Amino acid sequence: MASSSMDTEAAGQELKGGGYTVAATAHAVDSVDRCSLLLVNTTDSWQQVGLLLVIGFNCAYVLSFSNLMMAPLGWGWGVACLLLVGAAAWYANWLLAGLHFIDGQRFIRYRDLMGFVFGRKMYYITYFLQFTTLLLCNMGFILLGARALKAINVEFTHSPARLQWFITATGIVYFAFAYFVPTISAMRNWLATSAALTLAYDVALLAILIRDGKSNKQKDYNVHGSPAENVFNALGAVAAILVCNTSGLLPEIQSTVREPAVRGMRRALLLQYTAGAAAYYGVSVAGYWAYGSSVSEYLPNELGGPRWAAVLINATAFLQSVVSQHLFAVPIHEAMDTRLQRLEEGMFSRYNLTRRFFARGLIFGFNIFVTALFPFMGDFVNLFGSFALVPLTFMFPSMVVLKIEGKSSGRWSRLWHWGVIVFSSVLCVATTAAAVRLIFNNARIYHFFADM
Repeated sequence: MASSSMDTEAAGQELKGGGYTVAATAHAVDSVDRCSLLLVNTTDSWQQVGLLLVIGFNCAYVLSFSNLMMAPLGWGWGVACLLLVGAAAWYANWLLAGLHFIDGQRFIRYRDLMGFVFGRKMYYITYFLQFTTLLLCNMGFILLGARALKAINVEFTHSPARLQWFITATGIVYFAFAYFVPTISAMRNWLATSAALTLAYDVALLAILIRDGKSNKQKDYNVHGSPAENVFNALGAVAAILVCNTSGLLPEIQSTVREPAVRGMRRALLLQYTAGAAAYYGVSVAGYWAYGSSVSEYLPNELGGPRWAAVLINATAFLQSVVSQHLFAVPIHEAMDTRLQRLEEGMFSRYNLTRRFFARGLIFGFNIFVTALFPFMGDFVNLFGSFALVPLTFMFPSMVVLKIEGKSSGRWSRLWHWGVIVFSSVLCVATTAAAVRLIFNNARIYHFFADM
């Protein structure tokens, strides 16, 4: 289905399958010809990439998943969907990892893979879906970081500042990190710190959740609302579970894995969907168990215990999010850097530093503005989980397999992949409708209270 060896020709050539020229990349990894896509020495081990995935998906987003994933579904459907969607995301990413090489060509961008196989139109569709996902994801990170800072502020004052001020401060911190740590591979120096922060707030959070859950005798696990509301909320929960498990940028992450890249990436995925999932699923389930269906959209708001524990959890969650958010924004930065910087110069040349300053400022300035205007956590999670991640995760890999294998594949294989495509298309439409409904409802309520 896919070649296992790297093409030795320069990758800036005209591709037969896509009818376009693959762009150069500014985010070269170690020793590399910057005017091609041929990564000569990709040095990141699968253990490093696996740890990056575990840390990235155990980010501050887990503080909202009890409300977004479990409360709309209840125990039975909630646990079932956690397991089914997690397993499906694992399979889909495992399949996509095997498509890293096609006809001797290595693809370090998802959009290049789709363009090679289906042509320029699919290149731009993938570009739009992927970048929409990453922008909305970054807005969600900014909002979560701001909520963590505001929660700390509340512990020390009775008149906390407005959330929008903390949104601005969070965006500025994220901007600084993205400016000085420009690439995925450069994040290796921050993995140990991020892992320590993740462990700190996970352990502290679980300890308080267990204590609160044992003391709370009035827990209600019923799913409330009309049948129509419950259906829409359940679809939103499925989208949130998908967000919890996948990113839509696996080829970009896999581009840093040393040879054999396919086997290494699949080992990293195994680490994510075992050790990583145990942590973020554990926090989500524990939060629902402790507080029931009334659990807050931002879990630390529910916590009892001493002030220092709340400050510790929010502080570590904020600091860890600084590293995690960068993983999910790097493809946007790579596209901007490749277009604006001089590829023959180093990332830290004066010219490239200046260009990168304005590029990062443009991205984070836009994200700060939109986040401050619509500070609804559930909207960010559900919308990009439904509208973009469903096709990127499930539909596109099966499309590529069908295109590559053609009639040479067995009948059952073709039926399986066509079934995945049809089902994921229906799921995309349904979950997107639920997310749009949530946006309108929250916008109406928010403006009502804001005008009072």
